[in-house]
Amino acid sequence: MTTPSVNGALHPRLQEIADDFTSMADQDRLQLLLEFSQELPALPERYAAHRDLMEPVPECQTPLFLAVEVDPDEVVHLFFDAPAEAPTTRGFAAILHAGLDGLGVQEVLDTPAEFSHRLGLSDLVSPLRLRGMAAMLARIKRQVREQRGAR
Repeated sequence: MTTPSVNGALHPRLQEIADDFTSMADQDRLQLLLEFSQELPALPERYAAHRDLMEPVPECQTPLFLAVEVDPDEVVHLFFDAPAEAPTTRGFAAILHAGLDGLGVQEVLDTPAEFSHRLGLSDLVSPLRLRGMAAMLARIKRQVREQRGAR
């Protein structure tokens, strides 16, 4: 399978993740997605006890909530809540967490909207699931812009 031609450079952390996925056979890609799903960090208490502080992502096929914090140094921190029985959704959230958490505001904002298509999963998961990941990224970017503008 070939990787779609898309514009926009990825941050090296995201590029490494994309390269890992596209260098594998289909079944191995699904296994890697499952492994990512198991690595999604638990929520800190401030969100675990107050999911109402998190934004739902209704485009995801299973309930997913996210929160974004931008610290005074313009470093972005991401928090996701997805059920354990939703490994695809959790995997996508964990990929975004691994690739974007701790980056600077501009690095997050520069992430191409179609990043999910660079993972080589188009033939393995439904377009609806890929749209869910794109929706997560869009909400992350919107929250980053809103928080940056509030300063």
